[in-house]
Amino acid sequence: MPGIKGHGNDRQKDQNFWTPVRDCDALIQVVRNFGGYGYENPTPAEDFQRLDQDLILADLVVVEKRLERIELDKRRGKSVDGEEAARLAECLEHLENEIPLRKIPELASAPVLRGFAFVSGKPMLVLFNNEDDDDAMPAAGALIEQENCMVIRGKLEQELAQMSDEDAAEFLAEFEITASAMDRVILKSYDILGLISFFTVGEDEVRAWTIAAGTQALDAAEVIHSDIKKGFIRAEVLYYDDLMEAKTYKEARSRGTVRLEGKTYLVKDGDIINFRFNV
Repeated sequence: MPGIKGHGNDRQKDQNFWTPVRDCDALIQVVRNFGGYGYENPTPAEDFQRLDQDLILADLVVVEKRLERIELDKRRGKSVDGEEAARLAECLEHLENEIPLRKIPELASAPVLRGFAFVSGKPMLVLFNNEDDDDAMPAAGALIEQENCMVIRGKLEQELAQMSDEDAAEFLAEFEITASAMDRVILKSYDILGLISFFTVGEDEVRAWTIAAGTQALDAAEVIHSDIKKGFIRAEVLYYDDLMEAKTYKEARSRGTVRLEGKTYLVKDGDIINFRFNV
């Protein structure tokens, strides 16, 4: 959401402002950490805190309105959900103390509160946009320890995106960048959300499927198609590293690194799976 202007009460008047944010699974806040002509000195900690306060205030408005409605229903003799009221009261206490709900994940993810999609309860990744020659975390106090933080160099990444693969490789080596910001952000985002990917290989395509870490083979099969889960027999599994070492699937099979797993096998990140099923 670029170009945000105004904070606090100026924006809370219109809760529709937060609608696209509420639909997200996680948030990425890009914080300026560079100066230059026309820019004030960077204040990354203060900039982060300012937006975090907006998230807290947005949720506080929602919680207060809902609690007022619950109290009104009580006075009218209507039945109310006691668990919802109790959980919202917990939220109210934390928010009034300026604590974002993501700091209490078991509360933010409580089933009874799922419909509220609290913005301060979403996992967050903080990206510090540094100068071209600066790959260090800023002096941002407790922020670095309390949040998931990464450094990017936006101007370099912009130039990198416009290069050929060969030029990009030289560019990465020159600035000692081990991976592009996009790749690093994707990996970190998966980690924050507790997600992994497994692969399926067909005659004409290779496809990655995203699942939650700890998903069993039977449930992973359903991500592809419900019929595969229904007729599940076995999962033929090959680790990605084993395939890279063997070079070909045929060679991996001859080495005995292709295994058959059952329904309860916990799929690992990077697994290459061929599901055997019959319907």
